Amino acid sequence: MKQFFKFVLASVVGFFVAGLVLLVLIVGLISALVASGGKDKAVDVNDNSILNVSFKADIPERTPNNPLSGFGFLGFNDSKSVGLNDILAGIKKAKTDDHIKALFLNDSYMLSGEATTEEIRNALIDFKKSGKPIIAYSEIYTQSFYYLASVANKVYINPKGIFEFRGFSQQITFFKGALDKLGIEAQVIKVGTYKSAVEPFILDKMSDANRLQVNAYLGSLYNHFLTGIGSSRKINRDSLASMVDQLKIQYPEDALKYKLVDGVKYKDEVLDELKKLTGTNLKKAVKSVDLDDYARNSSKDDRDDDDDDSKKQIAIIYASGEINSGEGDDNSIGSDRISAALRKARLNDDVKAVVFRVNSPGGSSLASDVIWREVSLTKKVKPIIVSMGDYAASGGYYISCAADSIFAQPNTITGSIGIFAILPNMQGFLHNKLGLNFDGVKTGKYADLGDVSRPLTPEERAILQAEVNRGYDEFTKAVANGRHKTQAYINSIGQGRVWTGEQAIKIGLVDRLGNINDAITSAAKKANLKDYDLVAYPQQKNFLKNLNSGLMSEVKTKMVKSELGENYEYYQQLKSIQKMIRVPQARLPFMVDIK
Repeated sequence: MKQFFKFVLASVVGFFVAGLVLLVLIVGLISALVASGGKDKAVDVNDNSILNVSFKADIPERTPNNPLSGFGFLGFNDSKSVGLNDILAGIKKAKTDDHIKALFLNDSYMLSGEATTEEIRNALIDFKKSGKPIIAYSEIYTQSFYYLASVANKVYINPKGIFEFRGFSQQITFFKGALDKLGIEAQVIKVGTYKSAVEPFILDKMSDANRLQVNAYLGSLYNHFLTGIGSSRKINRDSLASMVDQLKIQYPEDALKYKLVDGVKYKDEVLDELKKLTGTNLKKAVKSVDLDDYARNSSKDDRDDDDDDSKKQIAIIYASGEINSGEGDDNSIGSDRISAALRKARLNDDVKAVVFRVNSPGGSSLASDVIWREVSLTKKVKPIIVSMGDYAASGGYYISCAADSIFAQPNTITGSIGIFAILPNMQGFLHNKLGLNFDGVKTGKYADLGDVSRPLTPEERAILQAEVNRGYDEFTKAVANGRHKTQAYINSIGQGRVWTGEQAIKIGLVDRLGNINDAITSAAKKANLKDYDLVAYPQQKNFLKNLNSGLMSEVKTKMVKSELGENYEYYQQLKSIQKMIRVPQARLPFMVDIK
């Protein structure tokens, strides 16, 4: 027994020492990386190199300030997350870089939204103007990746590969049946015939109005998809539609037969073609540089607001994610943080114009109004141009509408001008399922307004409806003033209806179709600037301050994703319900997930 305790004690001490050493190494690594600014060193690019481009992760608006990106053994995401800003800058630089001879679109999933894909696709089209070829290869072509890859000079697919070409679909999950079984009633107060975010809680299928709007915007997105592919591949749009309707593309050889690809090849054959293209000995590896590394050193607008001393600046203010009160972070819009960024840019005499990059499905109507106020004040003293990303809908449109002008992509999701609120009545669940009863006293008739243990009275519902009506009136008035339209007209195209950027320009919600660079050019012209620097607002979160919370959050997300698999999206939808309760919302009917 004595010997046993010796071994146990030795093991404990050993584990403790090993853990301490590992901790010291990790802290040292973190300190070194943070001290270096978290920036990668400049990448040396050999002559006759290929720019290797692969998209297998979400694409944020800005490259995250995470010096531990790629260190999967520490519990962090082991993929290098590169922002759209650096991706576009990298492709633009490669266009004129004499060391880069071609671009290789390599096995991608394109988990990004439609407008983000459009931005990258347009950058690739511009790259081709250099005369340098783009070669695309994949084992699996999702529709989104094929839309991107269709601009390539040569498109190849693995002989056993998968080619998806079956049209667009969107499915909505309805929770009413589950709520009924639990004895929970979703008490909904809304304004807007098309404000369908509440439908999953009160219906078991799409309303006629929602089906009408989904058909309209999905049809617009699909038409743009086919038209873009048709233009790149020189195939009639109607012919492409026929291929989809008849499911003519089931195997790689079908894609070749109908000229959607240029060849059916294994990857080694494609790599040999790249070697010949760059004059590389077939026995040697092709010279290449990953966009992940190349792009990080190419961005012209990655300086935070305190890093530039230029007297002529255009500020790019990034607002990405759901809108809520508070601070927020780089992936969510906090009204305090974004308002502060707008104020800082407005009061900085060196900033001559502002580009407000909005990528948001909306959120809290109150938080949206707080940000709208700062946009309105900024417009009075200097030009402010909105550039819409994948989404700028509901609250996302609210914070955009006061700008001087609005740019969107044809496949941006916008509009959804409407307000709603949800208050659960859990009396049936609490009493019938849990056996709970409630009783108490109150000093005012409405002291317990919003109590989930009982249903709303008709008077209480009327009070909440008046609050939502007032929010909608203020929303439509803000849009009418910003867009120089009558409030009656905005009401006619509002009602919560969702539009694509292509549709929105026709009804006056958007001024021009274009990308973020077009918005920057417009801002410079409006401010009479020829030479200027770009500065990014708000300053990205300090890595060390967010290390613990960020690590725990990412580990938790990984565990949940691993456990739920494809069902993770339902978990996300259920989590979003918490944010909708009681607080009036200006948001999309969940996210528009096109399959």
